[in-house]
Amino acid sequence: MTLTLWQRLDKTGRNLAPFAVTVMLALAGMIPVPLPGYASVAPFLTAVAVYYWAIHRPDLMGPGTAFLIGLLQDLLTGGPLGVNALVLVLVHWAVSSQRRVLVSSTFALMWFGFGLVMMGVACIQWLAFSALQATVLPFRPALFQALLTMAFFPAIAWMLIRVHRAFLQG
Repeated sequence: MTLTLWQRLDKTGRNLAPFAVTVMLALAGMIPVPLPGYASVAPFLTAVAVYYWAIHRPDLMGPGTAFLIGLLQDLLTGGPLGVNALVLVLVHWAVSSQRRVLVSSTFALMWFGFGLVMMGVACIQWLAFSALQATVLPFRPALFQALLTMAFFPAIAWMLIRVHRAFLQG
C-alpha cells in the first residue's frame, strides 16, 4: 500500500516528536532562573528525555540523535564542545544495555534506574570539567544537579508519556 504525500509528512512529523521534544527540553533547561547558584545545578532535562526515548522508542532516539542534541546543547550554552554530547551518548548506551529490563518495569524501577544513570552522569561531567579546567573542581554542584534532575524526572516523564501516546501510538 502506497502512502500519500500527506500521510508520509504526517508520519515524518510524528517520528520527529522525540527529537523535537528533547530539543525543547534542552532550550527549557537554559531558561535563566533568578536564584543564586542555580546555573551550576540546573536540571539536565535532556538526559531525562534521552533516557525515556531510548527505552520506549530507540528507533527514533538513536545514539547519533543523542549526540546531535548534546552537541546543540553545548553550542547553545557555550560550554565545552562535546561534553554534553558524550554524556547523552553514554546515557543512551547505558539504557540500551538494560532496555529489556527497563521497558517492562514499573515506574519506580525506571526512576531508580534513572537515578543510577544520573549518578554516573554527575561523575562523568565532574571528571570532564575537572580535566578541562586542569584542577579538581568541587563535586557538590554536580551532585546537586543530579539530585535536582532526579526530582524533576516524574514530571518530565509524565509529559513524555503524554507526547508518546499522542503522537507515536495509533
